[in-house]
Amino acid sequence: MGGYFLQWSGRGLGLSSEVKVKVEAVDPLTHTDRVYRVYRVWTVLISLKMMQSLEPQAGGFNFNNCSRNSVLESGLSELGFKPPTARKTGTTIAGVVYKDGVILGADTRATDDMVVADKNCMKIHYIAPKIYCCGAGVAADAEITTQIMASNVELHMLNTGRPPLVAMVTRQLKQMLFRYQGHVGSSLIVGGVDVTGPHLYSVYPHGSYDKLPFLTMGSGAAAAVSVFEDRFKPKMELEEAKQLVRDAIAAGIFCDLGSGSNVDLCVITEGGVDFLRGYDKPTEKGQRGGQYRYKPGTTPVLTKTVTPLTLDVVDESVQTMEST
Repeated sequence: MGGYFLQWSGRGLGLSSEVKVKVEAVDPLTHTDRVYRVYRVWTVLISLKMMQSLEPQAGGFNFNNCSRNSVLESGLSELGFKPPTARKTGTTIAGVVYKDGVILGADTRATDDMVVADKNCMKIHYIAPKIYCCGAGVAADAEITTQIMASNVELHMLNTGRPPLVAMVTRQLKQMLFRYQGHVGSSLIVGGVDVTGPHLYSVYPHGSYDKLPFLTMGSGAAAAVSVFEDRFKPKMELEEAKQLVRDAIAAGIFCDLGSGSNVDLCVITEGGVDFLRGYDKPTEKGQRGGQYRYKPGTTPVLTKTVTPLTLDVVDESVQTMEST
């Protein structure tokens, strides 16, 4: 009786090691025996692959790409290139809970760096019949994110036969944004009225969220929240709440270069939605009050200095212009 080893590599199947299988034989193997032995070895490799796939995966986050990204960034810098950076955006959005529902507000300026790309951009997006969302950040990301969420909520309504909850919409939004780890640049304020009452949430690009009676987001949020902190009161009436949101958005418009143009409001109550497009125009150009032309000599000349310049004429030509 004798034996020998067949050594096979399982790397082609994704195995991390090589496998040795002992084969017993008395006489030299015939062709059929060799095929059978190869089949048995291949079966062992497949079994090992299946056993590895059944092992539980380690929990937590996977940061294997961090070292890869650092190598890529160093390679770009050596070639004179810079890795992409976060894009600065400008907006002022706000929301407040009042006695009968929720009021959302936003400005209408869309910027591309220091250029005003759109003076009348709509930043309050539809999610459900009584749930709306204000978007700040990258305009395309906010638009597509809210469109996807509106579609998902519609499918949820058809599947369950019940109106959606504001908490459910917020949960889906924050889970979606968390999956992209902040690369979807959408800062959102979700407001609405459901069977449990009025609710107001803010969702950040990385997936965190807040629930408060008044909220502001965007580059003009600091100016807007100062108005809320000074004048907010629980159980406000409709007109008082509308004026408060209008003043908060106007503070962002006047104090932030990334915000401007008009003020849009969206009033959401149990009875329905009142979308007030172009509710106020705080930066509308007014009439000039006086003339600012002065007569010669109004400002006296105290000193006068003339410095002559010596120039040599190198070339001189005369061109005639055709006149009609």
